Amino acid sequence: MSRIGKNPVTIPQGVTVQITGRTVTVKGKLGELKLEASPEVETRVEDGKFWVKPRNETKRARSLWGTTRANVNNMVVGVSTGFQKNLEISGVGYRAAVQGKNLTLQLGYSHDVVYPIPADVKIACEKPTSIQITGADKQRVGQVAAEIRAFREPEPYKGKGIKYDTETIRRKEGKKK
Repeated sequence: MSRIGKNPVTIPQGVTVQITGRTVTVKGKLGELKLEASPEVETRVEDGKFWVKPRNETKRARSLWGTTRANVNNMVVGVSTGFQKNLEISGVGYRAAVQGKNLTLQLGYSHDVVYPIPADVKIACEKPTSIQITGADKQRVGQVAAEIRAFREPEPYKGKGIKYDTETIRRKEGKKK
């Protein structure tokens, strides 16, 4: 029995969940998200709660039971409050700026790195050394943050690079004479 799947997803005020065939559509103040549910799970909405049940007792159906419930819960949270990732840039001369629909990064290369901002994600830079990524889709926000971090990952000797604000970099000692 799935510990996650057996709990219903409570639908907050201002969020609507519709099921059309196997497609689950969640609408809220921050947008609309869709999920194609597996044919091995059954979905329904009752009394302001979203329920997921496996159609049979196969291992795959039980695996998708909790996964589907977690994905719908992330969709409900995303369209009501949204998700956010913060990145920090450290290094001499390293900085970021939003210019129109592009994020321009100066990361110590001979050229600026230009990252086009996707339509479903918002990127803001309050300081030149911090990047804030927000959006309704949790997977998309995390993917964009990972792509930006991959331009210059933090290195362990001086700690230079782009890192998540919650991330700690294990520092190494340099070589000795």
